[in-house]
Amino acid sequence: MRYGFWMPVFGGWLRNVDDENMEASWAYTRRLAQRAEQLGYDLSLIAELNLNDIKGVEAPSLDAWSTAAALAAVTEKLEIMVAVRPTFHNPALLAKQAANIDHISNGRLTLNVVSSWWADEATKYGLHFDQHDDRYARTNEWLDVLNGCWSQQGFSYEGKFYNVADNVLSPKPVRKPRPTLYAGGESETAKNLIAGKCDAYLMHGDSPARVGEKIADMRERRERAGLGPMVFGVAGYAVVRDTPEQARKEVIRITDVQQSAQGYKNYQQWVTGSKLEQKISLEDYSVSNRGLRSGLVGSPDQVKEQIAAFAEVGVDLLLLQSSPQLEEMERFAEQVMPARIVAGAENAGSTLDAQLTGL
Repeated sequence: MRYGFWMPVFGGWLRNVDDENMEASWAYTRRLAQRAEQLGYDLSLIAELNLNDIKGVEAPSLDAWSTAAALAAVTEKLEIMVAVRPTFHNPALLAKQAANIDHISNGRLTLNVVSSWWADEATKYGLHFDQHDDRYARTNEWLDVLNGCWSQQGFSYEGKFYNVADNVLSPKPVRKPRPTLYAGGESETAKNLIAGKCDAYLMHGDSPARVGEKIADMRERRERAGLGPMVFGVAGYAVVRDTPEQARKEVIRITDVQQSAQGYKNYQQWVTGSKLEQKISLEDYSVSNRGLRSGLVGSPDQVKEQIAAFAEVGVDLLLLQSSPQLEEMERFAEQVMPARIVAGAENAGSTLDAQLTGL
């Protein structure tokens, strides 16, 4: 199992807790990334939203791409997975930008391709917002252009959304055959696109049994496409305490729902703008990315058992959220993955490379 964490670019993950003691700042982000390397974490996911989805649109949020470039320069081992939304980026220009950051990091940049969901954000930044299936049609072309620019010199493309003539991109990315492309989605359109054109499938929090069903489904789609194995990751909000009772008390505290909270309207737009497989509860609203559904709550032994259950159904990567992030990541590393503190993250990239062989 590989362990990643969401970089708290929004100042936290809890919609019912105003101050989580982790400000949305470069100083905190750098400290967290460097400490994560020392603890043995493999990866950090940097979400891309120009408005704050969690704390309300007026609250600070960090830009994903400048943050990723800065972290690439001050870390040595951490895989830097940065979210990218085709609606907001010309693919040829993004290919150039990503290749440069990949060189800064010496091959540690990966992308989480997100087909957008927040209409208000696009409007506030002067962009057209496509409807659901059109967003995925755009993403389909966007991926073709991205891969073409990375792999060919003099690449040309004509499509509905993008046109590129005789593109020149030098230097090409360090990572071969390309920076890993992660993506998530629950609609039929999304799953077919991801199975056909990405390397890894990311899932919102859910039980090991449900995640196992999703993995089996994606493996079948992948086989039908005639492609090699995928990497599978799942989000989870971790609450590790000495006793189950202490962990449950913390869950009660953070799920005290305040529907008047600043993030509630944003959350409602996410629900209506995405085609989800399951109904969403107000408890899901309280914690980002349905993280509590993964069940990483309890004593260290209970959490280890749940992680083993995820590994059993085929999960390769856990993407963790916690609050406050630094203190809880240290607790998780010490009590749940102590062997990795000793081993470090020396071979984090090689493990993923082995899984992606033949893609």
